[in-house]
Parts: sequence; structure tokens; C-alpha cells
Amino acid sequence: MHITNLISQYFGKFAKKEFPTFIQKIINASYVKLMGLDMSEFKHSRYYKSLNDLFTRELILKREIDKSSDIIISPADSLITECGILSEDIALQIKGMEYSVEELLTFYCTANFERIKNGSFMNFYLSPKDYHRYHAPCDFKLNKLIHVPGKLYPVNLKYLNKEFELFVQNERVILECENNGKLFYMVFVGALNVGQMVFEFENRVETNTDAKEIKVYNYDNIEITKGECLGYFKMGSTVVMLWEKDSVHIDDLLNKNIKFGQRIGKM
Repeated sequence: MHITNLISQYFGKFAKKEFPTFIQKIINASYVKLMGLDMSEFKHSRYYKSLNDLFTRELILKREIDKSSDIIISPADSLITECGILSEDIALQIKGMEYSVEELLTFYCTANFERIKNGSFMNFYLSPKDYHRYHAPCDFKLNKLIHVPGKLYPVNLKYLNKEFELFVQNERVILECENNGKLFYMVFVGALNVGQMVFEFENRVETNTDAKEIKVYNYDNIEITKGECLGYFKMGSTVVMLWEKDSVHIDDLLNKNIKFGQRIGKM
């Protein structure tokens, strides 16, 4: 097991521990102040029983989303660190740092590599202060989930600029999706101290364990509705979206902070 996985496991044990109420209130309030969390859409920090509970907080104020079938919304509160058109199968984790989409998606997606070439991509970085749940960007049919064990390097801007093929090295969960016959992928990338990624429709997925083999789950009848909560990171991390060539027109949001529910493109 890589040192980044071990660190994340130990931090995870601390984060899920429920301390006596008085102490937990201090821990939560300190984290909110230190990280600059905006709690206006959530319960007060005193009500969360652990740091994990605070990290994975649910919205108590419902976000308004554009329900138009041709509008794509952001799956998460995040910073757009890169976006654009793939060069064949090459994407950017950040300017000057390339990686292969085929390596990111693994050989389990081989049949669709040609459809993704020269398509569109967008990277969503969730910082530790962000709302950590991720949602459906549009209505879609879920075909497949692929869990790829790996390292847990940080995915902040510093590491994106220095660690070659970081997204390919890190543990990740890949969703293969279709909207009206058009293919797209959502790739959820683990990171230091995240430890776990949870998917509400698939309780067999266990991340940051001793697993060494890729696991694939195929589905026949899972239909997801735009805005529906897919799951959550147990701290900040990254979501990469990849679309089939000529299937979408993404908005120019490079280096913009966006919110779940905000428009990111059009089909």
C-alpha cells in the first residue's frame, strides 16, 4: 500500500470518530473557521457528530436547477481547473500536464475509445471547503461502474502542476453513461485524506482498501435524473467529465468557481 493510502486511512479514522459533544463542537467550529466554509445552505456546524458528518453534509436549502433537457449542469461545487477539446485521446490535468484518456478509463472501456477521441472534457476540483456531494449533470442511463485502485496523491493545484499523470495514478471510480444515445464518462478521482468515495446506488464499492484488482459492475436498468445525488467524497477531490465528440458544447469556465446546478454546457 502506498504511503498516501496509509495517511488517508489514519486520517479517516480520526474524521469518523465521534468525540464528546463539547469537543466535537470545537473541532467542527475550528474546521469551519480555518477552511472558510459557507454554512448558509447547511445545518449549523454544532449538529454534525463527526468531521466526516460535516464533510459529507447535505444541503438543507434546495438548489434551483435548469431542468431543460439540453442543458448540462455542474455535478459539484468546484473550481474548473481545465476544460476544452481532447487532442485525439489526450487531456490536460492542468496547463502543460497531459495524460491519456485511454489510460484513465482503462481497457474496460476499449470499445468506446474512438467515440471519445477529440471529444470535450472538464475538470472539477473540490477543495476541502466545498460541498462534497456530487450529482447527475443531466438525465442519463448508467451502463457501467469501474473501480480502479491506486494511490491517493493530493489533487490541489500544486500537485497538478508537478505530478505527471496524477489522475491516472490515483484511485478512481468511472461511470459510463448515455444520454439519448450519446456517451459520456464521469471519473471520480480519490485524493489524500479523502480515503473513501461513496455511491448511493452501489454499496459494493469500497475505496482506499487493500484492493489491488479493478472491479467492474454492469447495469441494465439504472436511470438517473438530472440533479439526483450520486454520492459523496469524504473530503475534497476531483471529478473529470468526458463527452463523445460533437455531442456537447461546453461553456468557457476555466479557472471559474462554480456551484452544483449551474450551467456548464449544452447538448
